[in-house]
Amino acid sequence: MPEIPSIQWFPGHMKKTERMIQQSLPLVDVAVEITDARIPQSSRNPLLDRLLGTKPRVILLNKSDMADPVITREWMAYYREGGVPVLATDCRSGLGMKEFPAFVRKELAELLERRGEKGMAGKPIRAMVLGIPNVGKSSFINRMAGNKRAKVEDRPGVTRGKQWIRIDNGFDLLDMPGILWPKFEDPAVGEKLAFTGAVKDDVLDIELLAMRLLAYLSVFYPAVLTERFKLEGSEGMKDYERLEAVGRKRGMLISGGEVNTERAAITVLDEFRSGKLGRISLERPGR
Repeated sequence: MPEIPSIQWFPGHMKKTERMIQQSLPLVDVAVEITDARIPQSSRNPLLDRLLGTKPRVILLNKSDMADPVITREWMAYYREGGVPVLATDCRSGLGMKEFPAFVRKELAELLERRGEKGMAGKPIRAMVLGIPNVGKSSFINRMAGNKRAKVEDRPGVTRGKQWIRIDNGFDLLDMPGILWPKFEDPAVGEKLAFTGAVKDDVLDIELLAMRLLAYLSVFYPAVLTERFKLEGSEGMKDYERLEAVGRKRGMLISGGEVNTERAAITVLDEFRSGKLGRISLERPGR
């Protein structure tokens, strides 16, 4: 495979978000860190460890309907063994949504007991909802709120300002803009974020990215290439040949019979991001 390119993307508004988190932290009881279940580790912002300090935190493995269920169970066990509260969620099917309030209350049991002793049992739990772009923060809040109070769009960076949303279960949710970090120390992390759409496509080489994804699928999910793209023997192909084969199978030809590989690349990435390729995970604990 070609060498992984270095992907960096840190718009100025993300530095502003970092300051916003620091300023808002004293107002909340718990941080809810939403991650992408397909890349649980790569979609965790390492800056949050420093920003949140000792603030109670729970992790949601969101979009779990798009991730490999066997690998998601591995991640759940991995986090729990490390003492990290974790819940698998999916905003489209509603998985984990009903369990969320009780899940958070369990983690805040001591705080809630102290409030009860002070006669403050009815005070709403205030939770800051955090995560990198495109992990489904706004969709999660909309699902919990039961309406469209938080704007949703399938591109990174659309939520720019903080907003409070009250939900029915005694919670106030503080929706924060998605925040990436200045430099991806491991190029593979940037690549996985690009696969899932957490980094804007206009800063990427789309064709190279699609070739990298197809190469991964040929090793770990070869049946996807056979069933979805009708590629036989793809494990023996070169990366560019795989992309060309996808375009040819889909009839994406231009003058002279050449394949429109840019269109093929967009198709591969769109179908992965929308879940049309099936339930796929891009990383496992400890690997």
